[in-house]
Amino acid sequence: MAHNTFSPLTAGNFHGPSITRRFTCESSAVAASFKHPRRKAASARGDLGRSRCQLRGVSAHATKVDLCLFDDSGDTELERIELPEYTDEVWHGYLPTARPGTVYGYRVHGPHEPDAGHRFNPNKLLIDPYAKQLVGASRWGPELFGYRLDHADKDKSFDERDSAPLMQKCRVIDPAFTWGSARKPETPWERTIVYEMHVKGFTKRHPLVPEADRGTFAGLAHPNVAAYLRSLGVTSAELLPIHAFVDDSYLVEKGMPNYWGYNSLAFFAPEPRYLQSPFATEFKSMVNRFHAHGIEVILDVVYNHTAEGNELGPTLCFKGIDNVSYYRLLPEQKRYYINDTGTGNTVNLSHQRVLQMVADSLRYWASEMRVDGFRFDLATILAREPYGFDEGGSFLDACRQDPTLSSLKLIAEPWDVGPGGYQVGQFPPGWAEWNDKFRDTVRSYWKGDAGLLPDFAKRITGSGDLFNKRGRKPWSSINFVTAHDGFNLHDLVSHNDKNNEANGEENRDGHSNNHSWNHGAEGPTDDPEIIALRERQKRNFLATMMLSHGTPMLLAGDEFGHSQNGNNNAYAQDNETTWLNWLGITSQGRALREFTRKVIATRKAFPILYRSRFVVGSRNEELDVKDVTWLAPSGEEMTTEQWEDGNARCLGMLLDGRAQETGVKRRGSDATLLLIYNAHFDVVNFTLPDVPDGRNWQGLVDTNQPEAQLPAFAFGDVYAVTGRSMLALELSAEDSMTRRLRQGLGAILEVAELPLRD
Repeated sequence: MAHNTFSPLTAGNFHGPSITRRFTCESSAVAASFKHPRRKAASARGDLGRSRCQLRGVSAHATKVDLCLFDDSGDTELERIELPEYTDEVWHGYLPTARPGTVYGYRVHGPHEPDAGHRFNPNKLLIDPYAKQLVGASRWGPELFGYRLDHADKDKSFDERDSAPLMQKCRVIDPAFTWGSARKPETPWERTIVYEMHVKGFTKRHPLVPEADRGTFAGLAHPNVAAYLRSLGVTSAELLPIHAFVDDSYLVEKGMPNYWGYNSLAFFAPEPRYLQSPFATEFKSMVNRFHAHGIEVILDVVYNHTAEGNELGPTLCFKGIDNVSYYRLLPEQKRYYINDTGTGNTVNLSHQRVLQMVADSLRYWASEMRVDGFRFDLATILAREPYGFDEGGSFLDACRQDPTLSSLKLIAEPWDVGPGGYQVGQFPPGWAEWNDKFRDTVRSYWKGDAGLLPDFAKRITGSGDLFNKRGRKPWSSINFVTAHDGFNLHDLVSHNDKNNEANGEENRDGHSNNHSWNHGAEGPTDDPEIIALRERQKRNFLATMMLSHGTPMLLAGDEFGHSQNGNNNAYAQDNETTWLNWLGITSQGRALREFTRKVIATRKAFPILYRSRFVVGSRNEELDVKDVTWLAPSGEEMTTEQWEDGNARCLGMLLDGRAQETGVKRRGSDATLLLIYNAHFDVVNFTLPDVPDGRNWQGLVDTNQPEAQLPAFAFGDVYAVTGRSMLALELSAEDSMTRRLRQGLGAILEVAELPLRD
């Protein structure tokens, strides 16, 4: 499938349900700047002396299309050009002297018949769905709506006021950028460690970033940012939405913004508030800097809904271009929208032209902007057909067969609010999925809930019950304890209850069932015992996540204990609640950050933690080895009765490095690890097992002694595992695995000897 675009930016092609156009820039100078593939053909025809761009627009139901040109500020409309020709549902014409910097929008004429799903209104200026940059900021007002807000017929009425003064405009950009020698890191999934972060929140209070750059792509492009991520040990930065989005009207009325950005309007344009400069290529500079430090860039993208809401929402883009094509409407009542997203509308990925637009957007960000992958918000929506979720649906099939998209990291948030919306484990091979079962089980286990050992064992071994099918690998499970949505790590161990009053919804928003525990005091406390236990629990969560099979995801700020003061739904908190406070990192925060680096280094040092095979716990008779053995505190293999004991809260996981590594049936050569988990409130004496081909156990990590360099322990030694703590030990062996042990210990010690500086 050819890479198509809709904007004059790159003079490509788009065939959408709406304003679809093709710019054929035939001046050699323009063609060179736009990199148009037909430049040579134009030259051969002797068209070098002409500068013109052909516009083509596809709309199944429009009766006329106007291109509106504005001054550089976007305040004054200079010219309105009707596309004169209509052929096979394609509107087309020529635009003279198009250039980078041209500011424009569209007005689309057609039937205003809400009961039939049509909401055309040429009084409303519309955003180009393929615009590569937006100008200005939209301002809420009744002019943005296609109907009269005060009319008794509501959305069936018709508003004749011009919306242009309140609307953002589109800008043609010059995509030229010198990438230099940096290349995509192409980190294998098995070695990936995701770091979820917000463009503004990460640098807004960063003392080493110039004040003018803070909160922007230019701020993230500062050398210190990428260097920090690399030193921390993460491999992939997952950015909360950066597509141009709209602040919800109800938030604006309360004087609040949409901070997270899950309200997209333009799928090809970066959010203007994140641009320090007038140039969209600022985003490329950030990507280039990250790649130069070996850090991948993954975008959190929102293709499931748009900012236009339901039938009572504004007319900003898609609704006024071809409403019945872009959105899923109730089959028997097309005035109304299907709302599987909970936001008012649902994008119709079953329509071939809408599907193409989304695929074009993904390819644009991957090819032109060089991002490394995508995390899809409410991804179940994208796999829906009119009859429901379909693992073989058009969007998933398009990603699977596309040579560009299939080579990227694709991450699903595998749920939505519609019927049958929860689909964890049901996405096709090649996809990774946010695993909320890992989150909830790990939280509950360390809180001390009863009867969780069987489920906990599944989660820390890659959730094979969900993902071990069709050749999928353990990395398919994105293991996280916290994310942008919900408590962060500090608040998870400090609050029993959410504290969302600042959101202006009387604390009704956000989840109430957080599996959290304040450990004896709600919120901040001076009690040293409570503080010590909270810090140990943070280390338990971090160590569990980093040393489990699957792909770990760390929330920015968790590594040093950033707090949102108990707010578990900070979607509208564009302030110090969410901005990381770099100068406020305490000694405890610095210690936690060094521990985070230590467990990340431990993960990287021992390949048995990121093997591409699920462990199943059965003995391979041919190799005479068992990939995982579950141990009771006695050091013996757990019995059925012990698994079923609801009061048991301690177990050991022995990962045998001799187990088969790949599909080839031969013994592995990785180091053997023993991980011990104790969620009991008191000390548990754990007998260290005798393992073939080993000499003793070398201590690696004890969450009760985070800074200690642990000694070696003999087989049969009894280790007093502190209540609510975790332990990792490595088998000192007689053969070549000894070299791997030394290498692993060396990597861990290097972290300890070179701490991060504030």
